[in-house]
Amino acid sequence: MNEIRRTEQDLPAKRRSAFSQLIHNFNFVFGTIILLILILISVFAPALATHDVNTANPTQTFVPPGLGRLMGTDNFGRDIWSRFVYGGRISLLVGLVAMIIGMFFGSLLGIIAGFYGSWIDSVLTWITEVLMAFPGMLLALSVMAILGPGITNVMVAVGVGSIPSFMRMARSSVLKTRELDYIDAARTIGCTDFQILFRHILPNILRPLIVLATLGIGGAILEGASLSYLGLGAQPMTPEWGSMLSAGRAFLNNAWWVSVFPGIGIFLAILSINMIGEGLGEILDPMTR
Repeated sequence: MNEIRRTEQDLPAKRRSAFSQLIHNFNFVFGTIILLILILISVFAPALATHDVNTANPTQTFVPPGLGRLMGTDNFGRDIWSRFVYGGRISLLVGLVAMIIGMFFGSLLGIIAGFYGSWIDSVLTWITEVLMAFPGMLLALSVMAILGPGITNVMVAVGVGSIPSFMRMARSSVLKTRELDYIDAARTIGCTDFQILFRHILPNILRPLIVLATLGIGGAILEGASLSYLGLGAQPMTPEWGSMLSAGRAFLNNAWWVSVFPGIGIFLAILSINMIGEGLGEILDPMTR
């Protein structure tokens, strides 16, 4: 009992220690600041946009960045700043939703494979290895070929492409955890498989999955933007950083700003999320302490 009480008393101190490490970790703090700025710009896009995103003005084509047009205009005379702030909504959402899909289904399959083993593990592992044989972008393109173009299909395609990584991570973590004494104790007192999986095993394997998901969001944003760049995601009139980047590639010599600013948005989003993931990895992974 005394040991349990001491452990409970130590929990607030451990939480304060983890929080202190977070706020003193350069990667985590700097990445969070950049990401928060991008999120706030996207959330408050209606207030920050200075022009309608789809209103063309033939007399204002290729206006360079300046006071009246912060990021200039494109070949249709549309305001790039207004399209930029709205485009962030879609690009960031694609990364988040895709990682939720990949983490949920990949972790579920990995937990089942690692816990039950036998032929279930063999079949799921074989499927994962087959999917891992395809580069992520090629796998996403294959899914898009089946589903067709569209933002929702991009989220699904990128999410499916990330399932194997989560499945392997979850499976390896479960294989280590299921042999621990407290799992045997849970079986002894009559816990069901569901209780053991989701009350005892899952909370103890979340750390690596969270770090993987955080790092994976940046890759998902890049893949989503790449699919939109190829014309498979956001359609031409929809503001999205990947499609904006694609639309401006023909004018790089004369109007660099059409592509550069959306590219900067993609770069900052990926940089910030990767820095947050690195910071979390340094703090949550005991091997790096």
